[in-house]
Amino acid sequence: MGQAINLNADVGESFGVWQMGSDPELLQIVGTANIACGFHAGDPLLMRQTVRLALAAGASLGAHPSYPDLQGFGRRPMRLPPGELEALLIYQIGALAGIAQAEGGRLTHVKPHGALSNMACEDAVLAGSVVAAIRSFDPALIVLAPALSQLALAGEAAGLQVASEIFADRTYTDAGNLLPRSQAGSQLHAAAECVAHVRRMLDAGGVVSVGGKCIPTEVHSICVHGDGAQAVAVASAVRQALLACGMRLLPLPEVLAAADPARPATMV
Repeated sequence: MGQAINLNADVGESFGVWQMGSDPELLQIVGTANIACGFHAGDPLLMRQTVRLALAAGASLGAHPSYPDLQGFGRRPMRLPPGELEALLIYQIGALAGIAQAEGGRLTHVKPHGALSNMACEDAVLAGSVVAAIRSFDPALIVLAPALSQLALAGEAAGLQVASEIFADRTYTDAGNLLPRSQAGSQLHAAAECVAHVRRMLDAGGVVSVGGKCIPTEVHSICVHGDGAQAVAVASAVRQALLACGMRLLPLPEVLAAADPARPATMV
């Protein structure tokens, strides 16, 4: 039987009449939905619609909280006191959890967005605050975190389930961090480029940097950003490539359960 792996996407990132992405199509391809919670994108009606779409597609549900930065799409760095940040995260996670419950589903994970994620990946103290918020809300939630990050380490140290992800459409530094979006070559757009990038890392058994350095790591999930013009094409191509390699594409809880048979895989 082939290796189990998850394909996830950031969705629900429209706002009011402003539209972002192609969520209905994307959710037919991926197995996990990271849904914006209103602070970088999304609104209550859209959150409910996206939860319904994800549940209908059989995708596991995750909160995708961010800094309070609607105008900057959550990509501008902020410095908030730990107590304030934790409250903001609990607020966002709780909002999506309530909507999921109303629709007959439940959250399985949390994946921080944008600048919050990037900063927590490198700052152990900030990562600890993010994890503390998740743990205080529900210690059964999975932390979906970039591979090799301080966020992943903080989740493990707190005793939470951690799923390590790599990015199909983003490149890496030699330290294993995402190359900043401001730098040339940080983003991949063509489906063929993304497939080659994913295959390179899975074959190498770790993150492969733009300089060719490989850093070994376990990989549970592959992310395709939902806000790109080629998101559906990229997700479809990556999915087909994984299936062609004999991999089993599963929702996130089931991938972690496959990696550890003693772990439950409950989604609803």
